[in-house]
Amino acid sequence: MPSLVAGATRTLAVIEIFAREKRALSNSDVARMLSVADSSSLDLLHTMHTAGYLMRTSRTLRYYPTARLWEAAQQINENDPLSTVAREAVEQLVEKTGESAFFGVLDNDAAKVVAAQSSRQPLRYVVEVGDRVNLRASALGKALLGLQSDEELGAMLGKMSFKPITRRTITDPKRFRSAVVKSREQGWAEALGEGTDGVDGLAVAGWIGELPVGLSLAGPSERMQHRRADYLEALKSVAAALLIG
Repeated sequence: MPSLVAGATRTLAVIEIFAREKRALSNSDVARMLSVADSSSLDLLHTMHTAGYLMRTSRTLRYYPTARLWEAAQQINENDPLSTVAREAVEQLVEKTGESAFFGVLDNDAAKVVAAQSSRQPLRYVVEVGDRVNLRASALGKALLGLQSDEELGAMLGKMSFKPITRRTITDPKRFRSAVVKSREQGWAEALGEGTDGVDGLAVAGWIGELPVGLSLAGPSERMQHRRADYLEALKSVAAALLIG
């Protein structure tokens, strides 16, 4: 039976601390946040510094992650099978529609974009990899929420703020829940200027293993409405080919 390695657990905790704090930290800072003795923290930070994953300031003796950590994460991400699937889906969707496309995963209270490609048209909606899309005001968010059980959906909605983002944002929780249920039943979701004025979105969602994922298009409202049927067909065909559903 495998067991946890305390040193590895603490190393990961140190990385998460720097990600959360977003600043250089002293050994005492890290020791306090890890709830360990200063000497234990110093040994861990010294090891990470010697391995090239932390830099240390000469005057204040504070630590901060180096680019080596980012480079390693970037290489892992570039070869992640999910990232490959996501990029292929987005590329195919842009090729079929000419609109901006993005692929997202459910990430706590938002949808995190893991692949994106902008339309080449002069008037377009731009989304970048790493952006966090509002679940309540986007087609992608509605589609991902539609994958949740009624109990899970109720719990998530209970934590949401229903303040308006645009004049078309749904601010009534019951009405929004009905919109999510409708999206679930019809197999696709739509947002009509709810997150950005003049921008509509369409999305489908499904599962890759146990991971909820979604594929979405977004663009100027007039263009999206004019070609809505074609865009929905493209979304569904790309999703089906990539085993989303």
